[in-house]
Amino acid sequence: MIDFDRELTGRAAVLAATDHHPYVRHSLRLGDDPHGWIRQGAVAWLVTPENGRAGGVLGPAGAAVELVAALAAVGAVRAGQYLQLPRTARDLLVDRFAATRVDEWDFLWTSVPPPPQPGQERVVRLGAADHPALAALIGDAFPTSSSRPGDSTIVDWYGIHDGGRLIACGADRSRSDVGFVAGLTVARDRRGRGLGAALTAGMTRALLSRYDHVALGVYRDNVGALRLYRRLGFTGSLERSSVWLG
Repeated sequence: MIDFDRELTGRAAVLAATDHHPYVRHSLRLGDDPHGWIRQGAVAWLVTPENGRAGGVLGPAGAAVELVAALAAVGAVRAGQYLQLPRTARDLLVDRFAATRVDEWDFLWTSVPPPPQPGQERVVRLGAADHPALAALIGDAFPTSSSRPGDSTIVDWYGIHDGGRLIACGADRSRSDVGFVAGLTVARDRRGRGLGAALTAGMTRALLSRYDHVALGVYRDNVGALRLYRRLGFTGSLERSSVWLG
């Protein structure tokens, strides 16, 4: 039995308990039917596991860890699944959950258009005919990217061409009612020329025409990208730890 202050049923209840936080709005898909719990200020929710994705927690880190431990104790979450927790010391997560992997990253968001950037007008929406060029660019310039042509979770692709060559691209991974920018890639020989800023600004402006918030994720140690995104107006910030349970 889970020791909790209040139980939650359904997406609307979890959103209300988290004040409709942009992170939770993005994390919970429109078709999700989560089961949630509140304990000592932490709000946890679980969804039907898909590709290991089990749910997340918002609130104080210590309370979040204890709530996940309670869920694990009753078998609500199991080895091989992963959850998104508030930023917590890696050693603690490994010791407490025998975590096989911990990723530390920031969820950033904005609700206002970024300052104009040189070249942002060159950002265009791409189509199926661009997929071979997308695959070649990502394979060379960002081989570890999880955003690839043909991925059904990608809504659209955007990019910048120069002389018929695709030199920068980004994936629209918007979900629910929050826009989401991912997989930002610039050709190796075109870096340092402001293309990343132009691409991010152009995509953000395009998505803000359809959503009231646009967000992105960035690894904690990517200091240069963090500095760029904050300069572009992504001032909302939530520190996260993605934890794969062992």
